[in-house]
Amino acid sequence: MQLGEGIRSTVTLLDHKVKSKHIDLTISIPSDLPAVCGWPGELNQVWTNLIDNAIDALPDGGKLEISSETDHQAEGLEFVLTRIVDNGPGIPADIQDKIFEPFFTTKPIGKGTGLGLDIVHGVIKHHNGSIKVNSKPGHTEFSVCLPVE
Repeated sequence: MQLGEGIRSTVTLLDHKVKSKHIDLTISIPSDLPAVCGWPGELNQVWTNLIDNAIDALPDGGKLEISSETDHQAEGLEFVLTRIVDNGPGIPADIQDKIFEPFFTTKPIGKGTGLGLDIVHGVIKHHNGSIKVNSKPGHTEFSVCLPVE
């Protein structure tokens, strides 16, 4: 499955939100990226939740960067590493270990179900990948690592 295609489709779906908040969006996905093992529909849920959350967290005029690259690990395994980085307020350190729990949300009532990142975590695990978050004010980065076909 070509990862870049799914990410670009997701960005197209969310373009109205990007434009309404005047977000500076940069996408850096090489055309020769190897295909990853996976189900496109499930992985699109990952990109939709992560990118939509980043957009929601950003102030008007914020920055969002999406990039992918091949990652060769010491064991000789090959992965595609995708980073979604925003310059929003960040995720407070005291809740970072809870964000992948079902029904945990920082959004106001009626705005979020608390299931988005739980779904993301489940899909990534189902695809034998990993996800990490690194966040502080002005820099939140979700890193998704998926095995190459």
